Amino acid sequence: EIHVAGRRIKVLAVRDPGQPPWKSLKVDYVIESTGLFTDAEKAKAHMAAGARKVIISAPAKGEDLTIVMGVNDDKYDPRSHNVVSNASCTTNCLAPVAKVLVDTFGIVKGQMTTIHSYTNDQKILDLPHSDLRRARAATLSMIPTSTGAAKAIYLAIPSLKGKLDGVAIRVPTPNVSLVDLTVQLEKPASADDINTALRKAAAGPMRGVLEVTDEQLVSVDFRGNSHSSIVDASLTKVVDGNLAKVFSWYDNEWGFSCRVKDLLHFMARKDA
Repeated sequence: EIHVAGRRIKVLAVRDPGQPPWKSLKVDYVIESTGLFTDAEKAKAHMAAGARKVIISAPAKGEDLTIVMGVNDDKYDPRSHNVVSNASCTTNCLAPVAKVLVDTFGIVKGQMTTIHSYTNDQKILDLPHSDLRRARAATLSMIPTSTGAAKAIYLAIPSLKGKLDGVAIRVPTPNVSLVDLTVQLEKPASADDINTALRKAAAGPMRGVLEVTDEQLVSVDFRGNSHSSIVDASLTKVVDGNLAKVFSWYDNEWGFSCRVKDLLHFMARKDA
């Protein structure tokens, strides 16, 4: 057991998601964060063990719904959505910005780069890895690699299917990342127009998910920020009226964890 704030919490150690005694423990929701059971069919083993629903804290395969809070949580149906993905930290940063741009100006197409802190999928020293670049020492280089965040954006914003792609540059910092989104807009807009639309969303329907800052900050300043996406307004640029670039920071650890918590509370309220 572990003791937290006077509460006793049972600790289990099993390899099979179908073995934990969720039913006898009266567990309603399981947050599947091992990274091993992102396939919904495998994650459903938690339900066979007695849990009502499963939240996968990663991009998933075969899930009932992928939810990005503040973007498409209105699509949740308690009757049919039992295995839900919270997408990735990068998708959670990208999607709120993309939704505001889609709803306000329209997006023809675009590219995204995430300048991303290293993760435990990389190596401390040069060692074997299926991705030859990720095989290199994480703290010594900027490492180009793949990300599915841009392509997967359509799971939250269907109109963007096939319109976005992107890459990741892993950098030698332990936390906080930055999305660099460049899009061709359907309607002309200035940098001020874009920032105004983002501020309106941050103060309204995306409060707590999206934030806009005018301060001259660097990555370490965003550690512990619970928002999914923090737009750096001074970096917003527009060329020729419709080629727009928006930068948005995110604490890829804490911010994403806060959204998993929010998704859990949201589902519990809807399921009640």
